[in-house]
Amino acid sequence: MNEVGVKRYSPGRIITYLLLTIMAFLSIFPFYWMFVIGSNHTSAVNKFPPAMLPGMNFMENAQKVFVNIDFFKAIMNSVITSTTITVSVLFFCSLAGFAFAKLEFKGKNWLFIFIIATMMVPSQLGIIPSYMIVSKLGWIDSLNAVIVPAMVNAFGVFWMRQYISATIPNELLDAGRMDGCSNFTLYWKVVLPSVRPAMATLGLITFMNVWNDFLWPLVVLKDRSMHTIQIALRTLNGAYYQDFAMILAGTFMATLPILIVFLMFSKQFIAGLTEGSIK
Repeated sequence: MNEVGVKRYSPGRIITYLLLTIMAFLSIFPFYWMFVIGSNHTSAVNKFPPAMLPGMNFMENAQKVFVNIDFFKAIMNSVITSTTITVSVLFFCSLAGFAFAKLEFKGKNWLFIFIIATMMVPSQLGIIPSYMIVSKLGWIDSLNAVIVPAMVNAFGVFWMRQYISATIPNELLDAGRMDGCSNFTLYWKVVLPSVRPAMATLGLITFMNVWNDFLWPLVVLKDRSMHTIQIALRTLNGAYYQDFAMILAGTFMATLPILIVFLMFSKQFIAGLTEGSIK
């Protein structure tokens, strides 16, 4: 075997690919198991040995989901909230990150430290005051109650500030100013095109977090017609009997949109995470 073949099949490389294969299997298996139980009867949960192959009852269980909840309305509510919040976070956080990274103003460092400090406060502590504010504004049972408080977050500002500081040279901005560009023009035409990987990463993280959010929508959305998909799936739990096959069939269908979004933007997501280390 030639030297290239020895390097290709070296023990270290084999062990690395073996570990990656095992980790990929462990990551995919819960999703596969969800589909297996969702396509069988509930009795498959307690079988021994457990069912490992999909059954023929997925459409029947899916039909039960559609009967018990307004599935497509809940999906649409989740799409509206997740998309709106993601777009808002990308705009405001990148704009604030640009200001903290490249502009000079009084108290910049102290204000940035204060923003970072808010990340240490558990979000649960803000539920009561946030609920009082939302209630005073008359937003209970409205998607505004979910969207507006999440339009910008400290992590997004920190992420974009660090990325812009590392990737945008000051000389590039100085050249733009000499050409007569305002600060917002620099942000829009110079900074944004250069930080797309970071924005893709932040957007994907934000979309997934909002899609999976449960506690805050549960507090402010009482009307069933305004439920997001996570709250709607909760109502599938019966008081005396739980149809696990139906619940997991609904959960599987609710996971598909976010899985599709991840697959669509996975390349940009990985690029955003590795950009700093490559540089």
